[in-house]
Amino acid sequence: MDWKWQAISDFDLRGKTVVITGPTSGLGEQVARQLAATGANLVLVARNKEKCARVIDEIAPLCTGNKPVFIQAEMGDLESVRSACAVIQKQFTHLDVLIHNAGALLNTRQISPQGIEQTVASHVVGPFLMTTLLLPLLVGGRVVTVSSGGMYTSPLPIFDNGETLEMPANKYAGSKQYAIAKRAQVTLTEMWAAHEPQTEFVSMHPGWADTPGVQESIPGFRRITAPILRSAGEGADTIAWLAAIQPLPGKSGSFWSDREIRPTHKSPRTKKSDTKTARAALWKNISDYVDSFTQSI
Repeated sequence: MDWKWQAISDFDLRGKTVVITGPTSGLGEQVARQLAATGANLVLVARNKEKCARVIDEIAPLCTGNKPVFIQAEMGDLESVRSACAVIQKQFTHLDVLIHNAGALLNTRQISPQGIEQTVASHVVGPFLMTTLLLPLLVGGRVVTVSSGGMYTSPLPIFDNGETLEMPANKYAGSKQYAIAKRAQVTLTEMWAAHEPQTEFVSMHPGWADTPGVQESIPGFRRITAPILRSAGEGADTIAWLAAIQPLPGKSGSFWSDREIRPTHKSPRTKKSDTKTARAALWKNISDYVDSFTQSI
């Protein structure tokens, strides 16, 4: 069988522990459903206990591993992320895969409990904190970050000109802020791979899928593209595949779509912004957000 198109259900992940954020709808729910059939022990990190309980009840008959475990967290709230990681550290001694899927495209500017623009908080800063805190458990494991093709439109901010990942209120546009956060995810994935060679890091674009997030956040886009949108299950395929495939058929830090490595830039404008200086400033910017939350737990 061609390894590129091996069905997810054909993988054997018995004894493997996989953490999934944002598993209560859309791509995250479909990833949980697909990986349940592999025998993986699933840890579902969600903010809504009732919604996650529904998902667990529905996928329990599919599970050939242990019943999924629920951990409560709001990925945009750093204190909540820190508390969730403390629970995970107490319950598990090793994690095989961490899937950063949680997040949404927000059309109105919102602020996290720590004063960070919510898109940046939930897509970038919260996952960075979770990765940092769970790294000791992820030695020999893999981190999969769900980015978006929208990142192709966004350069890295010019931090030394006073820019940050957070768009100011007077210039805020939800789709642009989303693209900036998604660009940061891809860049940080490459940087994590360089910093932490004992763990594999990958990011990916799931394709444009007809998920609740697309339906609610960009209904105009959905009306135009509805005939070509893929299902949430189709969008989830490469996420689940990257969690399951061994060995990783590419280098750590790579960016994927449809089970293939893809370029991280498609325009000179975004590539020009991707400098060592900009990367160092990005890492420092995010580290400054999380430093006070990375004390021993």
